[in-house]
Amino acid sequence: MAQAKSMWQAAEDAEHQQMKELGEKIVTKSLLFHLADGSLPRTNTPVPGAPRKQVLMGTDPRLPPMPEKPTLMDFFKNRFTIGGDQHLMQSANLAQKNGLPEKMVLGCLLHDFAVNGFIRSDHGYWGAQLLEPYVDEEVSWAIRYHQALRFYPDESVGYGYPELYVKLFGEGYRPEPYIERAYEFAKNHKYYMSARMICVNDLYSFDPNVVVTMEQFEDIIGRHFKQPKEGLGNDNTSSSHMWRTIIRPCNAL
Repeated sequence: MAQAKSMWQAAEDAEHQQMKELGEKIVTKSLLFHLADGSLPRTNTPVPGAPRKQVLMGTDPRLPPMPEKPTLMDFFKNRFTIGGDQHLMQSANLAQKNGLPEKMVLGCLLHDFAVNGFIRSDHGYWGAQLLEPYVDEEVSWAIRYHQALRFYPDESVGYGYPELYVKLFGEGYRPEPYIERAYEFAKNHKYYMSARMICVNDLYSFDPNVVVTMEQFEDIIGRHFKQPKEGLGNDNTSSSHMWRTIIRPCNAL
């Protein structure tokens, strides 16, 4: 009993400290956050038992600040998981060495954009939706369908089922039916090989001795990513709300 109370007290102390650091504001958590933790809260009240407390809206002081008109590079610098960007840059670096067209080098650079900056589940679809207002149709299509193609070998280009997936998902893993349907659709599409090239150049274990920087791809981004002058999230496209969510993930509403 004493131990349980001690744990409860420690959690409460941590919450009070966080409130102090945030200017006495409470950080609310989305349902998705709780579901990812394996729980289903029975109430959506932001601050149970403390109606006088304000909730966090706008800038979150715990996160790196974003400029008023954020660019793609700002998201890489300030919102990406540590190490995740190196995976993307090494994949793009490999695509560059293999002679892929510039726009598909960009596709390799951004193929796991959702995993590293937004959400893991259905990352190909989320990534494509985030990016399609700003990249060539072929690039967003390839990003969407690489999610399905990565589970299916293609001997014609030397792509086999990744050994990593055997470790991650187990022997005999079979993708969900919607992934199988996406694969069947994609393999007969005019952009099939573009999506397949993302799989071919997707490095599942990058070389820690090779350091690739974003500066290597600045010119490619400049030529093939339609950076809005208002800044990502401020330009009123079909995905602007998603960029704003990445900027301010803990807004109460």
